[in-house]
Amino acid sequence: MTILGIDPGIGRVGWGIIELRIANCELRDYGCLETSSKELDHERLVKIHEFITEKLQENKPDAVAVEELFFSANAKTAISVGQARGVILLTAALQKIPLFSYTPLQVKQALTGYGRAEKGQIQQMVKTLLGLKEIPKPDDAADALAIALCHAFSYKMNSQL
Repeated sequence: MTILGIDPGIGRVGWGIIELRIANCELRDYGCLETSSKELDHERLVKIHEFITEKLQENKPDAVAVEELFFSANAKTAISVGQARGVILLTAALQKIPLFSYTPLQVKQALTGYGRAEKGQIQQMVKTLLGLKEIPKPDDAADALAIALCHAFSYKMNSQL
């Protein structure tokens, strides 16, 4: 099973692709799309749509896992990130790819067993679980891989019920 994990954002969209195998997960690719704050929001959203479309067509994932939004203070940021997340969800839905959403708490719990784990602990688990020599950079890409791993674990657990 191929899983595309996405950490949504308007300025940076982290993405990671893993293969769920019987005994483990293998890294296929990861990275981060950056859009310029000098561009209008709708131009940035078009770039996100085009990029996600390209990733979906290139990799043909069986599932897309996207992080749920969590903002407590900055409403302006929450709105623009929400718009980017909406574009990502729509892009996957248009290609009929199953979508799954996970909160940061669910991701932390799945990777470390502790819902209040620090970012560094999550990144270390991504490195360990995927057998990497170093933590993926930038942070947005590591977060996207964590989301993909969270879905892999959820899928494995649910398919064993």
